Amino acid sequence: MLEVKNLMVFFENALALNDFTMTIDQGEIVGVIGSNSAGKTTLMNTVSGLIIDMKIKEQRKGGERINIYGEIIFRGENITDVQPFERVKKGLVLSRERHPIFPESEVVENLKIAGHLVKRSQLTQRMEYVYSIFPALTRLKKRKAGFLSGGEQQMLAIGMALILQPALLLLDEPLLGLSPMLQTMLIDAIKNLRRESGITILIAEQFARPVLPIIDRGYVIENGMLALSGTGKELMDNPEIKSAYFGI
Repeated sequence: MLEVKNLMVFFENALALNDFTMTIDQGEIVGVIGSNSAGKTTLMNTVSGLIIDMKIKEQRKGGERINIYGEIIFRGENITDVQPFERVKKGLVLSRERHPIFPESEVVENLKIAGHLVKRSQLTQRMEYVYSIFPALTRLKKRKAGFLSGGEQQMLAIGMALILQPALLLLDEPLLGLSPMLQTMLIDAIKNLRRESGITILIAEQFARPVLPIIDRGYVIENGMLALSGTGKELMDNPEIKSAYFGI
């Protein structure tokens, strides 16, 4: 479904991604594991196309130069230069880190805003689907999003991405700032999402312990470079991973 080939991203002279290659097959949950500043968010922004908007904005204000090399192939099509909104139309949707919601609006309003391009006849059905994946949001429909807990905000952020009915859902640091209990709740929701819909999911995360058991395959990224890859079990059993991420 997705091929990332020899991807390199420069911010001025700083190399954020260095010859990074990975593949994702239909129906898989794939993880990109790495510490803070390893290059995970740059990868997700590049795959989703947000890096193109960032590049244009920097050019307009005379800021840092952003250069992108390599190829991104989605469903057999080279989308390396395709704008982010066009990638969304093709089924590639990013749920960004740190809960990008509208805090002054109610939960139901956030979902409607996310579905502003969806036909009204389909929007209600898709909202009910989100509530089925995240039942905790059902009782919170009329609550201002800014008054939700961190875990509830993360569920809402993912729900807003699901309104667009993605073929490939990108989750950037979904566990960031959540308690262990909420991390477990969100991981269970992600497993249920794949089980119920067969959706393909790419998770970029620094908290490896809860993520590795649910992924089919994973890539470990360090300083923008691919350090290790394998199945979730292979990575869990790897002594280097245990030492770096589990402290054992």
